[in-house]
Amino acid sequence: MTTFATEELKLSAPPTPTYRAIAVLVGVFFIIGTVAGVASGLVGDGVLGATDVLAAAAADETSLIAAALLVLVMGFPLAMIPILLYPLFRRHNQILAMGAVLFRGVLEAVAYVGLAVLMFLTATVGRQYGAGADSQFEVWGATLLEAMDWVEVVLAIVFSLGAMMLGWLFFRTRIIPRWLALWGLIGAAFYFVAPLIVMFDIKGLELSLGTSMGWLLGPLAIQEMVFAVWVIVKGFEREGVRELMS
Repeated sequence: MTTFATEELKLSAPPTPTYRAIAVLVGVFFIIGTVAGVASGLVGDGVLGATDVLAAAAADETSLIAAALLVLVMGFPLAMIPILLYPLFRRHNQILAMGAVLFRGVLEAVAYVGLAVLMFLTATVGRQYGAGADSQFEVWGATLLEAMDWVEVVLAIVFSLGAMMLGWLFFRTRIIPRWLALWGLIGAAFYFVAPLIVMFDIKGLELSLGTSMGWLLGPLAIQEMVFAVWVIVKGFEREGVRELMS
């Protein structure tokens, strides 16, 4: 009777997760998020980088809406990454694993949604402005642009804190090579400095690889792409996964 019960429990238990598949998904999500983010910047730059943003939004509303949608395409896959990694990382440090889910998952996703909403609102205000609405819309347009700048600063802080947590967990668990994890950890620390500098000069500086902040943002941006390709091709280190599962 005990044997039958044990066999029944084995049959009803959920299958053991395939960590090779998780590694591939994590890498693919990193690439999707990065490509969508770059595409969003390219598509929306013609409007958001214009001298008269509202006039540009009125003339090319489609590009701004497409850029906002790409922000969401970027944000949702990136938010899934710490969730996918949680079953592994919780075996090492549950609190830190939850912190990564909170910062790189929940808070980062909220920031991306907020940024996309502000872009949608800018498109709406631009439409009204183009239709000859009251000049008060210029104030709304300027406010929305400033709000986008601040959301990007907050997003960078949340992102970098979450990246430091993930970098430390990768380093400690050894499920990727330690040199790659250390690169991500140091890159996240540099990345964290950039929004703090921009915060006190919100109009004079920009969080972009093509600006003076690029040298602070670049190391982590490159590491994430190297990491993505690495885990897609090689998966997680078996020894590191074996130690976590023991």
